[in-house]
Formats: sequence, structure tokens, C-alpha cells
Amino acid sequence: MKILLTGGAGFIGYHTTLNLLARGHEVVGLDNLNEYYDVTLKEARLDRLRRQAGFRFVRLDLADDGGMKELFAREKFQRVVHLGAQAGVRYSLQNPHSYVHSNVTGTLNVLEGCRHNGVEHLVYASTSSVYGANTNMPFSPHRIADHPLTIYAATKRSNELMAHTYSSLFGLPTTGLRFFTVYGPWGRPDMALFLFTRNILEGKPIDVFNNGHHRRDFTYVEDIAEGVARSCEQVAQPSPAWDSNAPDPASSRVPFRIYNIGNHQPVELMRYIEVIEDCLGRKAQKNFLPLQPGDVPETFADIEDLARDVGYRPATPIEVGVRRFVDWFCEYYGYKAG
Repeated sequence: MKILLTGGAGFIGYHTTLNLLARGHEVVGLDNLNEYYDVTLKEARLDRLRRQAGFRFVRLDLADDGGMKELFAREKFQRVVHLGAQAGVRYSLQNPHSYVHSNVTGTLNVLEGCRHNGVEHLVYASTSSVYGANTNMPFSPHRIADHPLTIYAATKRSNELMAHTYSSLFGLPTTGLRFFTVYGPWGRPDMALFLFTRNILEGKPIDVFNNGHHRRDFTYVEDIAEGVARSCEQVAQPSPAWDSNAPDPASSRVPFRIYNIGNHQPVELMRYIEVIEDCLGRKAQKNFLPLQPGDVPETFADIEDLARDVGYRPATPIEVGVRRFVDWFCEYYGYKAG
């Protein structure tokens, strides 16, 4: 199939593109290459993708209404994987306008492009952050997620609501995927694993929030990419059992679905740090700090729907995933571990 993948130069976009290309699909990657983090890292991902048969790159801002209309009309994509967004939970406290620009206006342009150009299925990235103040574990897509704690989470929740509207009004099949703490090679420099690894190697202290009492459903990026690719091929269908008197947030009478993608095995932050230390052969200097605004103490994904409908369960243990990240990091940046 011919697939538009937004956020093509991004961390998850890079790995998902490789997965889709390996399945024989043609992928047009879209990205605006903004400067939220090191553009040379994005360019390095793109250089590797450009060597793959079936890949083309388009530099375009999702919020460029005219450019997006022209792209959809010209290319006539069969399916769309929408991963492009302004990422980062803490940054959304500093620059909320960028999140509305990219995540709300940009997603609206994607939905409009799908609506007017016969796209068969839209798969889009959401986040575990939408669960916000919810503390009922594991997080289930069948429970409401209407108490977000950051603008980032609020924009992602709005994407889910917008998608349902287009599924309802125009019959556009949409699938939202709530990602849980993604990590792995080619990751973003603002992510914990990246920051921890670099600081430990350079002999600098690491900031350990919530005094190390976090538990996270750390999910390896290639597991995420596999889940996205399988979801893309599994077109969302209406749920015949959906009841308007007891509405299920994860499905609808229209072609709309929401799934969690997580490793469904929460890990203590201190154990995560121990694994990094083991891989590096060095101990971290830890700067313990309180829970930060917008942070939640724990995430834990209920993935039974994903397993049932898409036939997939992420399963890479952190000992394997962190080792792969550390090996990549040391090779890419020229560090020597241990």
C-alpha cells in the first residue's frame, strides 16, 4: 500500500517506517524538521531511510493547510500513519502554543486530507498521558480519560475526540494508539534514557524525579513500531455491541478504535537506572527530586484489546532494550562504555 507517515524523521516514525518498508509498503515520510531537539539526529535518521527502496521524504509542516491539501490531492494515499506531533510533557508547560499548532491544527489537516481523498484507514499516535489523574491500574481504554494533567495530554485527548467525529460524520476508519514510555535506539535527547546514559558516561549527576518512586511501563520502540504497522493493516470496524446507554470509550457504533500499546510490565525507575548502570559498567550520581508538575507516579497498560484484535503483545524486556540503546548511543556519539 501507499502510506503517508507523518513525523517521518522522528524517533518512533523512523522505526515504524523501517517496519512498513520491510512489509513491502511504499512510504512517504513527512516532517517539518523543527528545532525542538538536535536536527542533525533527525537528518541522520532520514539518511538511513533514504537508502531504503520505497521511501520518499517531504518536508512540510502539518499545520500548513494549503501544503497538506496539495500533498493529499497529489499522492492519493491509501492509508495514513499520523505520528507527527510536538512531543514532550514538561516542555508543554513552557510553550503550550506549539502543542496546539502541531497537535490540534496539524491533526485537523490530516483528518481533512483523509476525508477528502478516500483514505481507507487513519492510525494516529496518542499517549498514556491522557489517563492523567486516573490511578486505577492497569490503565484501560474502556475507562474515561478526561482528566489530563498537561497541555500535551489534552491535545492528544482532543485528537481522539476529533478522530471519533470524523469516523462518525464521514465514515473514516480511525485507530488511536496510546503509547507507554517508549525507549530505544535513535531516541530523543530529551528522554530519560538518553539523559541518564549521557550524564553517567560524562560523570555528571542524573535527576531522579519523584525520589525514584516512579513505575513506568517502559516499551521498546521496535515493539511500538510492530504494533503500529499491524494496526495500520487492521482497519477499524464499528462495534456491533456498542451501547449508547453505557458508552465504551474504546469503541463506537462507527469505525473507531482506541488501543494501548505498552509492555504491560511496570518497572521501578531505580531498577531501570540499575540496568543502565550495568550496561555502562558505571554507577550514576543521583540527584533526587520531588514529583514534577504534570508527572504521574505510575503507568501500566492493559493491552488485552490489542492482543485480541491486532494479535500482538509487546514483550521486549528492559535488559534487552536498554542494552540495544546503549550500544547504539556509544557507537553514534563515540563513547566507550565500561
